[in-house]
This record gives sequence, structure tokens and C-alpha cells, in this order.
Amino acid sequence: MQIVLTSLAFLAAAILAGVMGFAIQRGATCTVAAMDELVSKRRIGRLGSMIEASLWVVGGLLIAQAFHLLGRMPSGYALGYSTVIGGLMLGLGAFINGACVFGAIARLGSGEWSYVVTPIGFYAGCVSFDYLFAHAAQQKLPYGSPVLQASSWAAALFAGLMLWRLGGMLFTAQPMASTSKAWLRLRHDAASRVWSPHAATTVIGIAFFFMLLLVGAWAYTDVLAELAQGMSSSLVARSLLLLAMLAGAMLGGWTADRLRSTPISVAQLLKCFTGGLLMGWGSLVIPGGNDGLILVGMPLLWPYAWVAFAAMCIAIGAALLAQRALANALTKQHA
Repeated sequence: MQIVLTSLAFLAAAILAGVMGFAIQRGATCTVAAMDELVSKRRIGRLGSMIEASLWVVGGLLIAQAFHLLGRMPSGYALGYSTVIGGLMLGLGAFINGACVFGAIARLGSGEWSYVVTPIGFYAGCVSFDYLFAHAAQQKLPYGSPVLQASSWAAALFAGLMLWRLGGMLFTAQPMASTSKAWLRLRHDAASRVWSPHAATTVIGIAFFFMLLLVGAWAYTDVLAELAQGMSSSLVARSLLLLAMLAGAMLGGWTADRLRSTPISVAQLLKCFTGGLLMGWGSLVIPGGNDGLILVGMPLLWPYAWVAFAAMCIAIGAALLAQRALANALTKQHA
């Protein structure tokens, strides 16, 4: 009976991983795109939506804790200068790659095959890390997450906010004549080629939370890091979840008619490998990739995760501004 239940739990988790990949592709979820929107348009919609994904997981954790449904949660890590350095490396790697680890999944789902090299570079970074860097392992914190110590009132508050947010997604600012019209609008939004960032990250946050209940904390960059470090605990099952996420992204691109085979260039392959390599190094310095930071560390309110993600965003924003300044200088020079 336990084997059957475990198999059913894994099947459900695989479906949820596919849903996450689908939503990542449909929403073009990416920290680089979020920072580009902030730098170019002075808008924080995409960045805010990524933080909102963390808040969805926070709400789910509070509710699950109130009903004693949570298993063992990941430990936090000490906050130090290496946290910032790792975040900056993550950001620089994502900028060179042209996409963060979420964005690489979205690009693959659109048929940009060069991004297959990004996880390969990430893996190479994890393999080479110990040979290139004299870095002591980050100290785990001796206490649990403050989220898991919150009262049941906090869970009730978050439950209300989550219902309000879902209602706002179903019923837009324009009055709806009936629930059937709201359902038709929801179906139209789900079938549209590009989801809004908030819709995509809401689906990502909810799907990840249920995966958390079924199989524990899971981030695909953690799978690559564990593979590189020879850790064998549940590695096959976790790798299959990664394949399910990729399949979901491909399905998202195909059903939205966005799956186009993009020509592969040597320059793009080098960028993807180098970007993945830097992100792999940064993830071990912190430790954690930006998917793990957003969906695990930040929802658990670990300070190191918020600081590392902020450093990543700063690095991407600074690189984008430098790129724009260089392009403007070259344009003036040739004018």
C-alpha cells in the first residue's frame, strides 16, 4: 500500500512539475526579463510577480503548518559577504546567458535549443567548483524558519488574501454578468499564447507548494548540483521531475504555437555555457539557485535568500545599464 501511495504521490508531483514548466513558458518567467522591464520601462510588474510566487508559497506553508501537514523543511544558511558574492555571480551569469534558470526553461519551451547548454554549463560549474575555489561550506542556522513558528491567525489571514487574489484573477475590474462568463474568461486566458506574469507565477507558486507537500522541497538547479556532487538520495526521481518540467515547457510552447526551431550559433552556445557555469558557481557560494531562492528560501523568510536574490537583481540591472550606455556611446561614435 505504501508503494502505491508513493507512486501516486510521485505521479501527482510529476504532473505538477509539468504544470510549472507550462506556466514558466507561457508567462516567459525570467529574472533577466523582469530587470529589463524595470530598467527599460520603469515597471516592476514582472519582478513583483516573481516575489508574489514566494508569497503564495508562504501562504501555503502557513496553512499546511496549521494543519500539521508539513514534513521537514530545508535549513537556512548564515548571511555573510559570500551571500552577496554568490548573488552577484548568479546575476552576471544570468545576464550573459540571456535568461535565468527559469528563463532557460521558457526559452527551451519555445524551441531555442541553444539553451540546452545552460544546464550543462550549470552542471560543469558545480563539478569544477571545489577544484577552482577554496570555499568553506556555509554554516546552517541552528533554528527553524519564522514562518513555521507563526500562529494560526497568520494562516487564516493568508488564506483570505489568497482567495481574494484568486478572485481578482477570475473577475477583472470590468463587471461580469455571471459566473459562466468569468469561467469563459479564465478559459480564454489559459488558452492565450502569453500569460500575464502574475497569472504565471501564481500557478508556479501553487504548483510548487503542492509538490512540496508530496515530495519535499525541490528545485531543478538542486538536482543538477546533487548530480555533480555525487549525491544519490532520490536522484533518479528528482531527475524525472526535471524532465517533467521540461516536457511541460515544451507543451506550453507547442500549444501556444510558439515552438519554433531556432538556429544554433557558436556564439550563443558559448554564452549559454558561460552563463550556466557562472550560475553554477554562484549557486554553491550562496548556496542555492534563483529558483530555490524564490520558491524555498524566500518563502521560509531566510534573510540569506532575500539578500542573494537582491544581489542577483542588482547585478543584472547594472549589466543592463552598462550595456545600454555602451550601445549609446557606439551609436554616437558612428553618427
